[in-house]
Amino acid sequence: MDEDRRKFLKLAGVAALGIGSASLVKTVNGKERRSGKFPQALEGKRWAMVIDLAKCQEHEGCTLCMNACNQVHNIPHFDDPRHEIKWIWKEPFENALPNQEEDFLEQGVSKGPAVVLCNHCERPPCVRVCPTQATFKREDGIVMMDMHRCIGCRYCIVACPYGSRSFNWQDPHLGLGDINPGYPTRMRGVVEKCIFCEERLAKGKLPACVEACPYGALTFGDLDDPGSKVRKLLKSRYAVRRKVELGTRPGVFYLV
Repeated sequence: MDEDRRKFLKLAGVAALGIGSASLVKTVNGKERRSGKFPQALEGKRWAMVIDLAKCQEHEGCTLCMNACNQVHNIPHFDDPRHEIKWIWKEPFENALPNQEEDFLEQGVSKGPAVVLCNHCERPPCVRVCPTQATFKREDGIVMMDMHRCIGCRYCIVACPYGSRSFNWQDPHLGLGDINPGYPTRMRGVVEKCIFCEERLAKGKLPACVEACPYGALTFGDLDDPGSKVRKLLKSRYAVRRKVELGTRPGVFYLV
């Protein structure tokens, strides 16, 4: 009996050592993700997106970025706006970017719509109010949603000043057509939002909306890298962010 017990304790110790050295990160959609899971993963210190409003507005009615996001992430469609689920969508300029001076905006961008999504704030108020840590901020700046931990309290929806979160009032499966098996579907009673396609970054791919835009209106990159495309754009063009007076420091910029 003593010999068996010693063998058991030895095996348990080895297993514990392996788990302790695995470098696990937060759970996402109920699954633990390991750092460096894919050798080709894109890495950044603070991910950000730059949206060129003039390029976007040149193609009125284009929804390619939204369609790609909806398909990749199994976002349901409901005709009733009360049940609408939105990760990326368009808002009138005055709603998306209020209090912007129009006299110096080029090419009439203030007259057209603006693409909006989660701003992945440096100081996200949604994270502070979540009682279960279902929403949390990664070290690379992405504000995540673990929909398996979400209890549907909707504190994060109230805290978000950008309206970037949606609540599943109905069973999402009722609003789905073809399902992408590569991304988990949700259940009724949970919150969801844009996650900067973290599952694609882990595989070395850009966010689906960026990849789907043929006009170069969306640019994604590391804000802390002076040589990144986003930093070069911000250095060469005038850019604004949504509701900067709130001090959330959004990670989405608009070239105007």
